[in-house]
Amino acid sequence: MIDFSKPKPILMQEQLLDGIAKQIMRPISRKYDDAEVSHERPWEYINAIWQGMQMMGFSGLTGPDEGEKKDRDPQRPPIANQMLMHVIERLSYGDAGIYLSTPGGALGGAAVAAAGTKEQKRRFLARFNDGAPKWGAMAMTEPHAGSDTAAIRTRATLSEDGKEWILNGEKIFVTGGLMAAQDSDGFVVVWATVDPTLGRAGMKPFVVEANTPGMTVTKLEKKLGIRASDTAAINFADCRIPFDNVLGDPELATPDAIRNKASKQGFKGAMATFDATRPAVAASAIGIGNAALEFVEDWLAKQGVEIRYGAPYQQQSAIERDLIRMAGELKAAWLLTLKAAWLMDQGQPNTLEASMCKVKAGEAVTWVTQKAVEIMGPEGYSTEHLVEKWMRDAKINDIYEGTGQINRMIVARNILGYRSSELR
Repeated sequence: MIDFSKPKPILMQEQLLDGIAKQIMRPISRKYDDAEVSHERPWEYINAIWQGMQMMGFSGLTGPDEGEKKDRDPQRPPIANQMLMHVIERLSYGDAGIYLSTPGGALGGAAVAAAGTKEQKRRFLARFNDGAPKWGAMAMTEPHAGSDTAAIRTRATLSEDGKEWILNGEKIFVTGGLMAAQDSDGFVVVWATVDPTLGRAGMKPFVVEANTPGMTVTKLEKKLGIRASDTAAINFADCRIPFDNVLGDPELATPDAIRNKASKQGFKGAMATFDATRPAVAASAIGIGNAALEFVEDWLAKQGVEIRYGAPYQQQSAIERDLIRMAGELKAAWLLTLKAAWLMDQGQPNTLEASMCKVKAGEAVTWVTQKAVEIMGPEGYSTEHLVEKWMRDAKINDIYEGTGQINRMIVARNILGYRSSELR
């Protein structure tokens, strides 16, 4: 049975995370929000969290690895993904854009964990355990293929000798793409098709290591929010990578092998990645929402306004109703997120729950942060406080890793039992 109380390992790390969030991230939030043009990295945070991750035993915020599974006490319930949600919530409470600069595999690491072989997980994820900070990223979206991931055109073809894959195409809106593509030991997981005639079955994830010839960062976006995190466009022009850098069994990735197997494993790998990362997006959204809610509560207290959470509804003021609803929306999203993470820890499918928590959290944080600005009026709209920034940071959680509309469709398909071809 799922237990919503905080396990002891989570309680032990909370003080460290709160210290990083409040003492390191908050004081530099405005600085790196304003520094988007220069794309200067928040090294104050990066160095601090890298040391903290070593202390906490996290390797790149990608969830449990094979070593964790092997070494875990069989008498202790698995909680690695639940711990990860708490970490992400606290760091996003500090600053969501800076949190996205956390060293580690990030979405690229999640793709390796979801679709890679044991050997590939060891080869690509072990690098995040020690040494200097390094980053991973995932490249899925293209100029003509956003939410419709099956429409990607980036091609991967075998070299004449069959020893390399050659990638050609363009990817956009790659979170952390600059850090992953140019830093030593980083990598970008690129989703490409080995044959467009194969449809979704032809989709495969390829690991392109940093500074590989033919991979070029062509643009860095200027954004509404999460400005401390770089969002890149990356071009692939005859970019050659080793044959075994396709995630999963490379022998099953060739067009002939796919035709013979009639498999959609490539697309399933993409969906499995999203099942792992959507709860993380939800946790980040909740961290932003909690920051805004806490700040407004403190601001109101200074104005002499007390929120009576236990008062009957008919006796509550309009402000009290707003604050209570804000807290309730975030709590509901958090419980959905914990359930999705708990299912991952149990090794159970969580497609429905991952989309549900992502929808709820994206919707909740957008409303909560807008309401926070509204309650504070001109002070909320002013850059004197971080509330307006949290409102800007919040919206992305309703967009990336599948828009709210796409995830609602996934929820509906799973509940009603429809295939994607039957419910669009």
